[in-house]
Amino acid sequence: MDTIRDQDDPSTSATAVDAERQARWEEQEQAAASASRDIADVPAVEVITTTAVHLLSAAAVKVGLADDPATQTDLDEARKLINALAGLITAGAPEISDMHARSLRDGLRSVQLAFREASVIPDPIGKGPGEKWTGPVT
Repeated sequence: MDTIRDQDDPSTSATAVDAERQARWEEQEQAAASASRDIADVPAVEVITTTAVHLLSAAAVKVGLADDPATQTDLDEARKLINALAGLITAGAPEISDMHARSLRDGLRSVQLAFREASVIPDPIGKGPGEKWTGPVT
């Protein structure tokens, strides 16, 4: 009968909720600390190339190279992603091997050409997204 009273007692249930909340918070703190330690072990080349691949994938979707181009194409967003990708590849190329940089440049060129093809009013040669860093893409 005491256990029934304990469950009905608001102070007891509040304490249990606080303890549960504290336990979840501690678990999240441990996960964050673990992630921080993990990122310290990742080589810079891997961080740069992974970031570039994410930008490249997002740009490809936004220029219409995905499953549903009718709903996923957004050239304004694609322009931003391509500009960021071109800047990252250009700045990061001396820091990563030529093997990595070459394949990233090929992907960048592909989305730049796809952007030009998808544009109703194409940018002048040399003025398209990323061309400030890569030079004209034709």
